[in-house]
Amino acid sequence: MATATKKIKKLEDFNEFQWHGLNRKGQKVKGILRGDNEKEIRARLRDQGINPRSVKKKAKPLFGHKKIKGADIALFTRQIATMLEAGVPLLQGLEMVARGTDHVKVRNLMLTIADDVGSGSPLAAALRKHPEVFDPLYCDLVNSGEESGSLEAIFDRIATYREKSEALKAKIKKALVYPAAVIVVAIAVTMILLIYVVPQFESVFSDFGAELPAMTQFVVRLSEIMQAYAVYVIAGFLVLGWLFARAMVKSERFRDRVQALSLKIPVVGMILDKAAVARFARTLSTTFAAGVPLISALESAAGASGNSVYRDAIYRIQSDVTSGMQMNTAMINADIFPTMATQMVYIGEEAGSLDDMLAKVADVYEREVDDLVDNLTALLEPMIMVVIGILVGGLIVAMYLPIFNLGAVVG
Repeated sequence: MATATKKIKKLEDFNEFQWHGLNRKGQKVKGILRGDNEKEIRARLRDQGINPRSVKKKAKPLFGHKKIKGADIALFTRQIATMLEAGVPLLQGLEMVARGTDHVKVRNLMLTIADDVGSGSPLAAALRKHPEVFDPLYCDLVNSGEESGSLEAIFDRIATYREKSEALKAKIKKALVYPAAVIVVAIAVTMILLIYVVPQFESVFSDFGAELPAMTQFVVRLSEIMQAYAVYVIAGFLVLGWLFARAMVKSERFRDRVQALSLKIPVVGMILDKAAVARFARTLSTTFAAGVPLISALESAAGASGNSVYRDAIYRIQSDVTSGMQMNTAMINADIFPTMATQMVYIGEEAGSLDDMLAKVADVYEREVDDLVDNLTALLEPMIMVVIGILVGGLIVAMYLPIFNLGAVVG
């Protein structure tokens, strides 16, 4: 089997050819095939009963191939889970996934893993060689499945966990992108008015021969500054954005501070709160059900919480549980988890079904996040209207105020 894997050529080693021609019925058909050269493609098409009229080599992507995203790993995991459930051997399943994807990096990754597994390496060990794609939690769960002989069930759990996580991540992005986009548009509109519209009024004001209202003077002065320094202002915003993004990546202290402050943002903070609880419950449920000890499961849940406040709280819970305290009591002492979550954990501990109860907690808070994101537009619309009204309306009033005053004097 290992030899068969090595015969599979990596997708990046092939050229892509776009073709069109006629099938046996004389109908026009077209498509894309990968191969070494045009002659090979024409031969393959004729074998399929197609008369190729044109075969052209496609140019390779200018900026390289797209990166492997969390959604790609979730899809791969579900595909492997399905194949294992259908009785397909692991190595064959990896090869089938590799052949079936158009994502170059995913294909090459699967082939590399298949090579390692085919040469006798455990799957978990093969996955650990790619930490940029498979996090420790993923590898630990696979390792647990291999040791217990329940790899099929583990992959199904991991697939469900990753799918839920990606769905939650998409909802949070949607919640954050909407207000950010509105703010950017409001700033852009204001800058356009100050740079291009206000100067037109300024030439009219110069003929009035009277002192302009203080509000108008302020806007005119602001317009002059923007005309003179607009490039520097835009560059400043870009540099600040770059510095912020770099600090979020490089400085854990800065990132923790931002994450703590983000929980205090109206509406968005509520979404992030509930999302953190959902992540905690989903991760803990998945790992605990897979046979991972509770202490280790809490370690994984802390890393997957997505927020420094909850991460630190989960570490405190881990310390309390290690000293013999029940988890629901430790959660109450952390003073951050909702009452409903702690009560459901208590019921789960008493009934001996903690993993099932945690899964229910995750379902509840994922639905609440979903509802909040769906209602976000309606919740933010009044605030957005006020901000845009103040910015744009204030500029318009400032520009027409001298005209109103002039009309009053003439009257």
